[in-house]
Amino acid sequence: MLIRVIRNPLDALPAAAFYAPLVHTEVLGRQRFHIMDPALIHEALVGNSEALAKGPELRRSLGSALGEGLLTANGAHWKWQRQSAAPIFRHERLLTYLPAMLTAAAATRDRWLALPPGAEIDIGHEMMHTTFDIIVETMLSGRGTIDIAKIERAVTHYLEATGWLFALSLLNAPDWVPYPGRARANAAGRFLRDSINRIAAARRSAGSRSGDLIDFLLSASDPETGRAMTDGEVTDNLVTFIAAGHETTALGLAWTFDLLSRHPHHAERALAEIETVTGGGALEPAHIGQLSYTRQVFQEAMRLYPPAPIIARVATRPFTLAGRPVPAGSMIYVPIYAIHRHSALWDRPEEFDPDRFAPEPSKARHRYAYMPFGGGPRVCIGSGFAMLEGVAILAALLRGVRLTSVADEPPKPRMRLTLRPGKPLMMRVEPRG
Repeated sequence: MLIRVIRNPLDALPAAAFYAPLVHTEVLGRQRFHIMDPALIHEALVGNSEALAKGPELRRSLGSALGEGLLTANGAHWKWQRQSAAPIFRHERLLTYLPAMLTAAAATRDRWLALPPGAEIDIGHEMMHTTFDIIVETMLSGRGTIDIAKIERAVTHYLEATGWLFALSLLNAPDWVPYPGRARANAAGRFLRDSINRIAAARRSAGSRSGDLIDFLLSASDPETGRAMTDGEVTDNLVTFIAAGHETTALGLAWTFDLLSRHPHHAERALAEIETVTGGGALEPAHIGQLSYTRQVFQEAMRLYPPAPIIARVATRPFTLAGRPVPAGSMIYVPIYAIHRHSALWDRPEEFDPDRFAPEPSKARHRYAYMPFGGGPRVCIGSGFAMLEGVAILAALLRGVRLTSVADEPPKPRMRLTLRPGKPLMMRVEPRG
């Protein structure tokens, strides 16, 4: 099992995770519960949220780069940071980001159109570039001196080592144990933190305000104690939003374009919707909310390839789940990848069908049968941002170019905290009509 975890944690999922409601095992003396039934997921993540904390695998894998930011913190420290960042993700504010999203997508389209017809691109790399442009423009008021290429490489190098970190955490091995890629991962983590820390420190020193995420974090105060965030805590959260925020949406889009290439009738249907909504004119921010089928395409792609494929928690105190005792120290896993392909929850679960997310089927579905952004109190704070961004980029790029997958079959997904393709998703790009 440890070898499978190192190579690809998805391969270590119990086979029953794709058809059973609950799988209880014991590994190396620790109780482990894989929960797939939506009602039980709600019972665990919502009903017993106070008894759960972030799993040690995640904290060990990300702590050196993300510190004690929103993704890794627990308890009161997590709660007040969440409250501090929440205003910037309110719906009315998210709508103001749409022009920047469409501008970044248009720049990507124009860059592709300047390539020779039939040129091949790594769609994952391209989407990382596009979503990074968006997040630094909307959250940091512009890139300044940020080196996008170096940041992207640093995120990749850091995540590549997480399979080893998961395995070492399962063994309760001490932090000093060496593993392949450790030096490169540590260097990448330091580069990420140093790059972002310089931006935050410069803003604090200048005293200027842009109304972006940095400002919200710099001016935040704990409602219980009144204390402000330290420079290190501001950096923790900025690195979290930049590294995790742009990575997950980019991966969701990369898988979406590959799926649309393999199912061209869905791409044509999305294109028809876009042309109807825009009246054949320019794509405007006001159009994005009307693109219901394009949104369904993105939702269905994230069902098959959820960017964050597994939720891990540790029980901090005993509780019961479906009448079963869950001892303190037990590991709770919500394997989103398996839930989204679960035979009891989805008809034809391996098939790409955006109509699953039409209004009526969506209303009939349990909230915790589909959770690309997690669930419970720790549901992703940026979910609304990601959905707007995904639909805006899809609409802008589908109109301008035709993307064709080079490989006959999609690559096997590989979990490196996020769900990356096992090898680059290469696509051929051509002007559309």
